[in-house]
Amino acid sequence: MQDYLNAFNILTPKEISAFMALAKPKRLNKGDFFIQEGKICKEVSFVLDGCFRSFYHTSSDEEVTYCFTFENTFVTAYSSFITGHKTAENIQALTDVNLLSIPKSEILKLQENSTNWLKLFKLLAEQEYVKMEKRIFLLQKEDAHIRYKDLLTNHPEYLQLIPLQYLSSYLGVTQRHLSRIRKSVTN
Repeated sequence: MQDYLNAFNILTPKEISAFMALAKPKRLNKGDFFIQEGKICKEVSFVLDGCFRSFYHTSSDEEVTYCFTFENTFVTAYSSFITGHKTAENIQALTDVNLLSIPKSEILKLQENSTNWLKLFKLLAEQEYVKMEKRIFLLQKEDAHIRYKDLLTNHPEYLQLIPLQYLSSYLGVTQRHLSRIRKSVTN
């Protein structure tokens, strides 16, 4: 986490040390939830190792996977964390996961004490927005073959680590259709 924070060149070594001191180790087993729909997210965690999937339920109770989170990144139910409202998403461990967690109350104290934290949180929010916009454009503009090829190019780790049912949901296709796409791409 220290290397990740250093890479932004925003925080001082003292600010990073203070952040590290606040972070508490947390472990989730495969299948455990970081957060479930209907709860309020009151923490941010840094993923040391492991993988999460984020999903929601449609009105017909179908699970739709919309995001994966891997090691060396932060995870939270962002809109719930910001607003203090109940989340509509579920964040579930696809593997055993080791985290460093920091409560929202401590994050708010950091922001009050240094504008560097505000700069970092703004930058992280902007990066998440751009990532989300790209995902929406891919889903709305491109067909499933192009979305799959985008994964091959930009996120090959998804194809290795994520079960097909979640991968097909993420791509917006059935597992059967995903199998046909995979065959056509490898031929």
